[in-house]
Amino acid sequence: MVSDIAPGALAELLDGFGLELIMHGPGERITGSYWGEPEAGVLGSSVHVRPDTPVHSFLHEASHIICMDEGRRARLDTDAGGDDLEEAAVCYLQVLLADAVAGVGRERIMADMDAWGYSFRRGTTREWFEHDAEDAREFLLKQALIDPSGKPSWRLRRA
Repeated sequence: MVSDIAPGALAELLDGFGLELIMHGPGERITGSYWGEPEAGVLGSSVHVRPDTPVHSFLHEASHIICMDEGRRARLDTDAGGDDLEEAAVCYLQVLLADAVAGVGRERIMADMDAWGYSFRRGTTREWFEHDAEDAREFLLKQALIDPSGKPSWRLRRA
């Protein structure tokens, strides 16, 4: 849950991309939540959460904003849209970004993704990430969202 993470860590992650974290109070409606509470929501360049929002949901929605082009980002309200390749890139990036949040890391996020019900051809998130995600990685490289070593570039997709 978001409440398990050190205060400010999620906002700091988003700050690195010029994005904003909007924290809602316990039980409040989460603006822009596609799946409904307690899942994270998106509106423009902001990610909306509350204390009981799963961290994987926060990272997933943040990754959607990062991976979409400027035009879609400007119109973003709840449904991130995108095609299957972009969705795969979002999942890949959320695993990478988990390593940038103290107390999270890719092991936790992959387990959380599996528990939530993410579905990959190879079964588990780990199997997909390590052995079947070349297309997602290539998308992120082509859009300059990661560097050749697989580290996030801390920039948003442009066109």
